[in-house]
Amino acid sequence: MTLQLSLAITALFTASLWMVYVLNRFAVVGMLRAMDVPSDDWPALSLWAQRAKAAHANAVENLVVFAPLALLAIVAIKEPGAVAAANTAGLVFLAARVVHFVSYTLSIPYLRTVSFLAGYGATVWLAVLLVGL
Repeated sequence: MTLQLSLAITALFTASLWMVYVLNRFAVVGMLRAMDVPSDDWPALSLWAQRAKAAHANAVENLVVFAPLALLAIVAIKEPGAVAAANTAGLVFLAARVVHFVSYTLSIPYLRTVSFLAGYGATVWLAVLLVGL
């Protein structure tokens, strides 16, 4: 899988994560009320939905750092070995973010931490590849 494809899938995945906890909002306050302006008197989301919302925020925060590095790598890295390494970093980042969201939402603490660190490692990997040019 190319870095471009990994980045596109990761961005689409991250952009879609809101749907998970909005479904819970529909269940908690009803669909019509959920489409209204949020109110302080709404009941809280379920705990799993609160974790999904936090995981979504974390995914956005990490994509903000990874995406510019990926775009720079796509443009700047030309050596075949470095291109392969960048492609692998993109795939690792995508897989790590999917596992992180699922493990965070389902409250699987060690897997959540390991997957976060894998995504961070992929980000650092891309930065190192770029600095090494």
